[in-house]
This record gives sequence, C-alpha cells and structure tokens, in this order.
Amino acid sequence: CTTVYISIKMAKLTSVNKTKIVKKRTKSFERHHYQRFKRLASTSWRKQKGIDSRVRRRFKGTIPQPSIGYGSDKATRNLLPNGFYKFLVHNPKELEMLMMHNRKYCAEIAHNVSSKTRKVIVERANQLNIKVTNAIAKLRVEENA
Repeated sequence: CTTVYISIKMAKLTSVNKTKIVKKRTKSFERHHYQRFKRLASTSWRKQKGIDSRVRRRFKGTIPQPSIGYGSDKATRNLLPNGFYKFLVHNPKELEMLMMHNRKYCAEIAHNVSSKTRKVIVERANQLNIKVTNAIAKLRVEENA
C-alpha cells in the first residue's frame, strides 16, 4: 500500500498587513493547586471562588490570574503568523466573498468538508488568487499495489 500525494500549485500571495505581532504573555495560566492532584491539568484555568482564597484576594506571591491587561493589541488580534486573518469556508461559493479581500484574509477549509469538495475549493481559490491555509489536508490518494 503506497500513499501518493496530489500536487497542488498554490498561488504565492503576501499579506498587506506587515505589523509585528507582539504577545504580552504566551504561557498558559496555571490552575491553583494543580500540583496537589493528578486529576487536574495545569492549563485548565478555573477562577478561585473560595472565601479565604489567597489567589482570589490577590496576595503577594500567588499565581497570576487572567485579566483584561493581558489582551492582544487590537491591530494584531486574531492575526495569523503569515499576516492573514482566517476565514472558514464550507463550499466553493463562500470563496467569492474573499475575492476583493485576498490580501487581508485567507481561506481555511472546514474540517467536515469532503475531499471531493476540498479539491473544488482549492482549484477555485487558485483561480481567484486566494491563499488556503490547509489546502493539502485530506487530499491523499492511497493505491493498493
């Protein structure tokens, strides 16, 4: 059984947005007392609700809590590292909306789209000169030799 990848000729597009993305915090917030219990994941943040909680009362030396101050810059919020904004596409007709905005938005094919429809979407995106982030997903063909 050999796997053959279908070659796709993608359009080379660059984004209009050249602003550098700066994240105030890239680490995830730790859950209070996650070290005590194996069943708690460190990244599953929960707000402390206890009446005597040191974390809720924000005592010195406690873990940091998510707050509005950690928010991203409005100019670069939801911006992908390649400089485009993501637009979810379910069928080829939805690509028409991106025709005039192909330097600002890129298409991302939804996870529940069939491989047959994916091929049509990718071909239409090439015609309209629209970048597709996951163009090669689910486009493998398996041959039994």
